[in-house]
Amino acid sequence: MKKFFKEFRDCVYRGNVIDMAVGVIVGAAFTSIVNSLVKDIINPLIGLLTGGIDFGKLVLTLKFGDNIEPLTLNYGLFISAVFNFLIVAFVLFAVIKSINNAKDRLIKQKTAEQKKEAPATPEDIVLLREIRDLLKK
Repeated sequence: MKKFFKEFRDCVYRGNVIDMAVGVIVGAAFTSIVNSLVKDIINPLIGLLTGGIDFGKLVLTLKFGDNIEPLTLNYGLFISAVFNFLIVAFVLFAVIKSINNAKDRLIKQKTAEQKKEAPATPEDIVLLREIRDLLKK
């Protein structure tokens, strides 16, 4: 139990919690943008292609009653939610792919710089190493 709390404390001190909180807040803001994109742009375009169908109004009525609201299955809203998910998943994939590519380029650049900065071994050191290796034999 002590180890668990130590790991938790280390996680909090490293800043991962703050990074995650920022990610959640930005994600929530991004979700509203995606919802608007799907509702206000994509659904009307799909409706135009399908003869004016509004996904938000696609329902299957399961039960009517005299004094009660009809029971409906709102599959059109589900279709919109699937579009939202696909767009968010695609954008997240693109962002993560971009970050990974940038990180790979940075690592390659640092490795190349380190190779350039590595001084050449002086000839006398190389000669001494060869003598050492011969003496070992």
